[in-house]
Amino acid sequence: MISQFFVLSQRGDNIVFRDYRGDVPKGTTEIFFRKVKFWKEDGEEEAPPVFNVDGVNYFHVKIVGLLFVATTRANVSPSLIMELLQRIARVTKDYLGILSEESLRRNFVLVYELLDEVIDFGYVQTTSTEVLKSYIFNEPIVVDAARLPALGPASIFMQGSKRMPGTAVTKSVVANEPGGRKREEIFVDIIEKISVTFSSSVSTEPCLNGYILTSEIDGTIQMKSYLTGNPEIKLALNEDVTIGRGGSSAYGYNSAGSGTVILDDCNFHESVHLDNFDLDRTLSLVPSDGEFSVMNYRMTQEFKPPFRINALIEEAGSLKAEVIIKLRAEFPSSATANTILVQMPLPSYTSRVSFELEHGAVGQMADFKEANKRLEWSLKKIVGGAEHTLRAKLTFLQETHGNLTKEAGPVSMNFTIPMYNASRLQVKYLQIAKKSKTYNPYRWVRYVTQANSYVARM
Repeated sequence: MISQFFVLSQRGDNIVFRDYRGDVPKGTTEIFFRKVKFWKEDGEEEAPPVFNVDGVNYFHVKIVGLLFVATTRANVSPSLIMELLQRIARVTKDYLGILSEESLRRNFVLVYELLDEVIDFGYVQTTSTEVLKSYIFNEPIVVDAARLPALGPASIFMQGSKRMPGTAVTKSVVANEPGGRKREEIFVDIIEKISVTFSSSVSTEPCLNGYILTSEIDGTIQMKSYLTGNPEIKLALNEDVTIGRGGSSAYGYNSAGSGTVILDDCNFHESVHLDNFDLDRTLSLVPSDGEFSVMNYRMTQEFKPPFRINALIEEAGSLKAEVIIKLRAEFPSSATANTILVQMPLPSYTSRVSFELEHGAVGQMADFKEANKRLEWSLKKIVGGAEHTLRAKLTFLQETHGNLTKEAGPVSMNFTIPMYNASRLQVKYLQIAKKSKTYNPYRWVRYVTQANSYVARM
């Protein structure tokens, strides 16, 4: 049960607001934004997703730069409300095509219509895109996809010079193509988030790699269907996929054989039928409207990390030190990583940093964030097999006393690699039940690897 729901912009502007019960005083939007913007409690720089102010519980998630917030005085499950906020954002995106401040403002009538059907007097009714189609009658006002940020979700699916269509993230489930026709197509995205921790190098040579302490992949197979009539779909994975490390899975799936892709565990959407999964790793389902996760999986099997990070910090005289960071792309040259950001905390007594980039470096930028004593190195893109180096000279306000490696680091990294996945899980084919001999919808299968926690110790 929630009392209010609202969406705020990054500036704190109120874009959407709905008060369902009237038991929370007005002004909660301003109270919430001030609390989040100037949060300094418990030594944390950012506000937690759930907090209480004057007896009112605030729950929020940040999605594409927008703050989705719910308030209540009741003692409700935080995970339930957080999931509700995520689903409201997903349903809104399904109907608007693009989730942004402009699309919300231009489609406010449709958004309020959705909210009134999703929640009634603070209680959730449904968050199913397909069920809501029977109750939603307003047409979305299409926002030009060209206005999306250059590195937004619609532009990351590229393979060489061929750009994969970004309509899966910019198309409404209820809007038709020009002329009233509906384009028959289906999108399947394999999205993997990688967590890797490298040990510190045992040598003072920066060229030596630290070994991998921990590695994990959290993956999901996302599907978004624009097929009329909801035909049955068969999605085949690698036949060498094994579920469960001990040869048997907690879910009861047969895992005979030693597969080269070993998933620790997984779960499936309720619409997925597993009749032939043990036999040939085929999933059968009738896709619902909107975007949903066909399968979620986790893998701790050893895999080749897409990047190697080597970092070294050493004294370079009185009140001075030098940092060397090397990145080497371990993935094939056919793939390209983009939006790479390397960060490294520096000693609190660092006063100045000068940087030395590679000769002829293009699309690279290094900066010293003095407020939180952090080095940041951003690269627009890295081609597979490439290696890049950053050198930084530090100036201190006091002597280090030989504690540099304890007071600096670890080095962390964020990146996105389209059309590449580290787990080697593949969609072998996507078969759609034919309505007629001429029925041949468009099929798009795309891969994305992102950093979840990519860390190298000093």
